[in-house]
Amino acid sequence: MPENTESNIDQDKNYEMNEEQAPLGADKLDNDETIATNSVPLDNAGKEISNDAPAEGATLNEASGDKDPVEEARIEIAELKDKYIRLYADFENFRRRTAKEKLEMISGASADMLKAILPIVDDFERAKVSFESTTEIDALKEGVDLIYTKLFKTLEAKGLKPMESKGETFDAELHESIAQFPAPSEDLKGKVIDEIEKGYFLNDKVIRYAKVIVGA
Repeated sequence: MPENTESNIDQDKNYEMNEEQAPLGADKLDNDETIATNSVPLDNAGKEISNDAPAEGATLNEASGDKDPVEEARIEIAELKDKYIRLYADFENFRRRTAKEKLEMISGASADMLKAILPIVDDFERAKVSFESTTEIDALKEGVDLIYTKLFKTLEAKGLKPMESKGETFDAELHESIAQFPAPSEDLKGKVIDEIEKGYFLNDKVIRYAKVIVGA
């Protein structure tokens, strides 16, 4: 009988110990779930971090004072566009001014040439009157020669120079061949044997090609 009583007492103690440990385990689970549910992220100072807080990179940019690269690119593009517009406007003004000066230069040169030729026109008008009143052919010829010489010297003073083509080798840069005839001699083959219309230079630039006949 005593042995059975002692075993019953031991079983009762084990049961009481199990009942005491079970609530402790349950409480621990409940506490863990509560901590997992109610846990809030904290910063290094222990303050709660809001979900609306800016990202770490944005916070660093704001703290360091850096600008948004997209905004910087927009500002740079606007500045370049403004510079382009100003440069284009300056170029247009320069082009118009240059064109105007060129027209004025051409007009001035034409006026200067006409002023130089007007005295020769006066000489031709006087010669024309003389044709009607005089019968001396030699005097008329002499007057015409003087007027021609005066005109030619005036043009030479303006840079005009006649082109010497007869007997020269044909040059497509200077001559315009209008026909080919058999050359009178072997040494004239490929050369200008006759000149139909004289060519002219103006300040070493061809202003009229010589019309020539080339020996074949």
